[in-house]
Amino acid sequence: MFFKRWRKPRPAQLAGEALYAGAVTQARSPALYLDLGVPDTREGRFELYSLHVILLLDRLKGQGSAAEETAQALVDRFTRGLDDAFRELGVGDMAVPKRIKKLAEAFFGRARSADQAFDALPDRRTLQALVARTVFDGDDGKAAGLTDYLVRARGALAAQPTDALLAGEAAWQEV
Repeated sequence: MFFKRWRKPRPAQLAGEALYAGAVTQARSPALYLDLGVPDTREGRFELYSLHVILLLDRLKGQGSAAEETAQALVDRFTRGLDDAFRELGVGDMAVPKRIKKLAEAFFGRARSADQAFDALPDRRTLQALVARTVFDGDDGKAAGLTDYLVRARGALAAQPTDALLAGEAAWQEV
């Protein structure tokens, strides 16, 4: 731990940190809540953070070992973000690991479901059902706008050079 201060971070770690920061900023866009109706609750924010990280993981998938390392750094940072959030909420030290484990399981379940939904595109029904189930308590009608946004954001990320993402730079689609 002591020597970490003098060790230079790996490029993938720096990229993962930057990608996470960008995903959090995008997930906090007021339009997602005001225009698309995502509930402005802890659960709603968790879902948006998760979806944006999942979009980045999807983009990095199959892009080589540097992308795999960056994706892992992104997931590690996401997990640390959950830890930080619980501690800020005053959750006791003994309860934090259990809560993080529960949310990590939820995140990875959503990531697997999103992979299946992305594979089904351009048919959006699977993705819209996922969004309805996880974000809007099953209300499929409310999920259409967020589903459209996710498809556009995924397309915008796909159009960006992998090298930019590996440098921690992701340009997010406007809501």
